[in-house]
Amino acid sequence: MSDAQTATTPDTAPAKNTRTLVGRVVSDKRSKSITVLVERRAAHELYGKIVARSRKYHAHDEQGTYKMGDVVEISECRPISKTKAWVVTRLIEKANLV
Repeated sequence: MSDAQTATTPDTAPAKNTRTLVGRVVSDKRSKSITVLVERRAAHELYGKIVARSRKYHAHDEQGTYKMGDVVEISECRPISKTKAWVVTRLIEKANLV
């Protein structure tokens, strides 16, 4: 195998363009899974007022390291289960202890 062939291996290929979202963990009760609430602000279709829209996503957390209140980044992946097609990529902010 020459040096030219090893440089074009799939490991050095650029990452796919996947969607990433940032949200807050609202549930960590299931093993290897968390629920992430993603909030966004959008203009109302008719009135134009800025309103908050939110949606919950189920994300895969292999080690179970993320807890309620953490702000995490999730990215789209292949379907892992019936409702899970997102995986946690990184921790942005740790939850504040009360």
